[in-house]
Amino acid sequence: MQISVSSTLTVYHDGQFWVGLTEHVEDGGYDAARIVFGAEPSDEEILRFVTSEWEKLSFFDDESTETSKPAKNPKRRAREAAKALNRPAMSTKAQQALVAQREAMKQESAHARSRRRAEEADARFEQRKLKHKQKHRGH
Repeated sequence: MQISVSSTLTVYHDGQFWVGLTEHVEDGGYDAARIVFGAEPSDEEILRFVTSEWEKLSFFDDESTETSKPAKNPKRRAREAAKALNRPAMSTKAQQALVAQREAMKQESAHARSRRRAEEADARFEQRKLKHKQKHRGH
């Protein structure tokens, strides 16, 4: 059984901030995460992020995954870098994953807000009922 794993980090400027888009594909499952760097990150900052923060992203398990080694040939690395720069900053699949994540968070907060309002209404009703009962007893 062979497991297929692919991860990419794309850094682009969205007009205001420098943003990193991580895409992770594992056995047909697709995850995306967005990281805001703020100012333009240097190569050292990106390397530090990949080495120290990458495994903390939500779509990674604690299991170690093998990554493909970069080509040693400098011309090949330059071609791969140029090809990566020509690719669009955000794939449609990544946009869909981020939109789905935002929608899920919005729905979750709506449910929590609805539940909180219902509990507050029940508490107000119980308070009115108690007040009416006390008035009826003559207090």
